Amino acid sequence: MPAVPAVLFRANCTHCRSSFELDAAALRLAIGASSRTTFYSFICPECGEAVRKPAGERIIELLTGGGVPTMRLTGR
Repeated sequence: MPAVPAVLFRANCTHCRSSFELDAAALRLAIGASSRTTFYSFICPECGEAVRKPAGERIIELLTGGGVPTMRLTGR
């Protein structure tokens, strides 16, 4: 059986404006109760800054389908 290629996601840094590809392990997805609390994040491989971006329905589908670790946020 042939090996399944790793899924890579294109991303860019809001700090240094670099563009690059990241594998699923480099990303984190947080799904909250609203659009304000639903986002994905990563550390920029170029400048080392933490980047946080909003995640709509399509982004959530792509990231979860590609194996990105997902955290469900719950309120009290």
